[in-house]
Amino acid sequence: MIDRVTGMQVFAKVAELGSLSAAARALGMSQTMATKHIAAIEQRLDVKLLHRTTRRLTLTEAGQRYLETVERILIELEEADAAASAYRLEVRGTLRVNAPVDFGAQEIAPMLAEFARLHPKLTVELGLNDRVIDLVEEGWDLSVRIGLLADSTMIARKLSRCRTAVCAAPAYLAERGMPKTIDDLREHNCLGYTLSRWVGPKRWFFGTDGAVPVPISGNLIANNGKAIVAAAVAGQGLAYQPTFLVGAEIRARRLISVALDHPTIELPVYAFYPSDRRPPAKIRAFLAFLEERIEPSPRWDRSDDDVKVPAISA
Repeated sequence: MIDRVTGMQVFAKVAELGSLSAAARALGMSQTMATKHIAAIEQRLDVKLLHRTTRRLTLTEAGQRYLETVERILIELEEADAAASAYRLEVRGTLRVNAPVDFGAQEIAPMLAEFARLHPKLTVELGLNDRVIDLVEEGWDLSVRIGLLADSTMIARKLSRCRTAVCAAPAYLAERGMPKTIDDLREHNCLGYTLSRWVGPKRWFFGTDGAVPVPISGNLIANNGKAIVAAAVAGQGLAYQPTFLVGAEIRARRLISVALDHPTIELPVYAFYPSDRRPPAKIRAFLAFLEERIEPSPRWDRSDDDVKVPAISA
């Protein structure tokens, strides 16, 4: 099938150079193909566009009118290509970013003022939810997620790590005792997070790779990590949550980290976006910004020395 845009380009070049062979050379195609393009246009329009002589091709009246329209269309196409390319080269437009509710509000949102100062032509739309999202279907440019990725069609960039901790209020531990092993958790009120496969309402997983499951139960399950932490601070039970949520509470001694006989899981923090070998400049800029601001050992992930368990009086 003869491409109509290419046909227009051939016609415009023939009109400029007055020769099919010269036009073909300029466009990097054979003279036979150039001739086919002109013939296809004349057949489709049912009009003669060129006067053919042994020395030169000249435009008919219809050809001259067609050339005026073709030149305008080709200019508009070039402008459209340039505008689209600008979005790959210049940080502008709207960047739609999706992140988990608590992590997005606590860690991502405070960074956006600085990012806006760096890129004044860009608007960021920040969507916060904890469910599994479809970036392409829902129109997101990029998502930040904590945990392993199941969708191999996305391009993932690891930003950092996120440790976790089992913790409880001093009052709860004074009343119920300090668990020493993961098996001891069966005798405790464990607050479950319904949206996690790792620290859910029925099983908690241990080992840095999450290979050791432990059955748990409790009188509260919730779909929000901050709600779990708030209940734990109030003394309701044990929470198993990421350190960006419980780190400040542990350092303030409102919660006490529980040292068990198996390590808690460690989850990666990823940014991922739809597979595209040439992502727009706005995505590249935001990825670079996140990599600079979220360190491999981030501020929320203090060392174990910061979460040592203090002695509890009987």
